[in-house]
Amino acid sequence: MVIDAPDVALGAAGRQLRSSLRGVAILYEVMSEVTVYSTDPCAYCARAKALLKARGVEFTEINLARDPGGRVELAQRTGMMTFPQVLINGELLGGFTEVQAAAESGRLDELLAA
Repeated sequence: MVIDAPDVALGAAGRQLRSSLRGVAILYEVMSEVTVYSTDPCAYCARAKALLKARGVEFTEINLARDPGGRVELAQRTGMMTFPQVLINGELLGGFTEVQAAAESGRLDELLAA
């Protein structure tokens, strides 16, 4: 949304809206493709998904307990067979430990913004 009117023409409500929208990006312009390979039951899978959800990251989950073909896809894309595995824009980030470390270091935000 672009508000490009003079403040006088906007009125109080318009000025407040403009102020609240400053610095807000349109989601479809900055959304990255995030894929989470997981299985059930898996505490680390649940933790990785919870971390992403808490940060407002939308992702596609491929649950290997319900999608046997996903195992082949995971091996082809990453060479890995451990869970979870998180990919951002096709790049392997890793499992829960790597996702958590990336979140703490700011690297996760960088990858999501790319």
